[in-house]
Amino acid sequence: MKQTVRLFFVALVAGATSLGGYKWFVEDSQNTAVVTTAENPSIISTNFSNATALETIDFTAAAEKTVHAVVHVKNTTVSRQPTSMMDLFYGGGTPRAMIGTGSGVIISPDGYIITNNHVIDNATQLEVTLNNNKTYEAQLIGTDPKTDIALIKVEADEDLPFVPFADSNGVKIGEWVLAVGNPFNLTSTVTAGIVSAKARDLNEFDSNPQSFIQTDAAVNRGNSGGALVNTQGQLIGINTAITSETGSYVGYSFAVPSNTARKVVEDIMEYGNVQRGILGIQGGSLDSERAKLYGVSETEGVYVAGIEKGSGADKGGIKEGDIIKKIDGYKIAKFADLAGYLGSKRPNDVVDVTVLRDGDAKVIPVTLIKLEIYEIDALGLEVKNATKSELKSRGVEQGVQVSRTLSREMQRYNLVGIIITKINDETVKDIDDVKRIVNSYGSNDPLKITFVDNKGETNSFIFR
Repeated sequence: MKQTVRLFFVALVAGATSLGGYKWFVEDSQNTAVVTTAENPSIISTNFSNATALETIDFTAAAEKTVHAVVHVKNTTVSRQPTSMMDLFYGGGTPRAMIGTGSGVIISPDGYIITNNHVIDNATQLEVTLNNNKTYEAQLIGTDPKTDIALIKVEADEDLPFVPFADSNGVKIGEWVLAVGNPFNLTSTVTAGIVSAKARDLNEFDSNPQSFIQTDAAVNRGNSGGALVNTQGQLIGINTAITSETGSYVGYSFAVPSNTARKVVEDIMEYGNVQRGILGIQGGSLDSERAKLYGVSETEGVYVAGIEKGSGADKGGIKEGDIIKKIDGYKIAKFADLAGYLGSKRPNDVVDVTVLRDGDAKVIPVTLIKLEIYEIDALGLEVKNATKSELKSRGVEQGVQVSRTLSREMQRYNLVGIIITKINDETVKDIDDVKRIVNSYGSNDPLKITFVDNKGETNSFIFR
């Protein structure tokens, strides 16, 4: 009997020891494996909590909310194909219809649609097909080539599904997004990805700064003008461009931020054109090389190299040598950040600009001024209203100033800075006069400009 009790006691102790050892060594080692996984990617954890977290993202809800509000846009253009040398020289030929396609996003139940300017450019007829295969003829309301945004409208018998706007300033890098469009004429296509970057400028040294949302959601030809939406089905961008050596998607696509697109179409509806507000500074992004050049220690922000007299920056007290670090609390790491934020603002809006000056941070309220420029496509020149001091320095009382050349051909004439006083012998006072005179002539008519050059001498050119 004693022997039996002894054996039972030994078995009980051994069992308790085994169970305790299992709890201590085996289960604890599994928890350790989870920690080690983060340090060494070659170790695979058996913990599936991360997979469960991913499953909570519901792409189907966002797709269902947006797929019916993204439309297929067909653009018909008519071009003339020359059939003889006479046609080639004088612009005749056989008319030929050409069809292009893209996408658009319905933004209101009464049929307003955002798309890209390059989708509808030169259209003689626009046709929109909804996801339910209903087709409507569309009317062009207005365009803005600088942002590549256009607004069109269809007349439907019922309210149409639409995508609500989100605040694109609140978009975060790494956030899940969906691209909805019609690539290769495949209607109602949805692809998923993340926000790869913000305020991406594809033409860093161009005088028309850009500020795209970059994503790795697959975008191809035909997606242009389609929607980039968040997981709530809200519009954060208009898909516009890809970077590719093959012409097809390779992992990079770019969208105009929704704040910019919304402001552009609201301006078109209210004013008929886009009202752009600017600070009135000249400057650029900082990096190590430029910081050394300017003699500053900051490598992020926008360095103010010049101030336009009479501008909001001038009146507000921004000075040359200041470094812009924030605007309305949003971080400014490069010029594209600044351009992107101002793209959603209008003249007379007040913004709080945080600058570094001699190592101290200052918050300066600045009233934005109107950007008054006009592109003379026939001449390949961009002009702006000249200030009184600019006119006085050339000895003239009126005229417009050439702010930049739009083609390589015009760059060789060194026309930037000249004051145009007449076009086709008609007096020019401001850019409104330029628009009126240029629009009164046909695209093939010659244009004569009379101008005062940078040496104060009066000249005339005839452009054919």
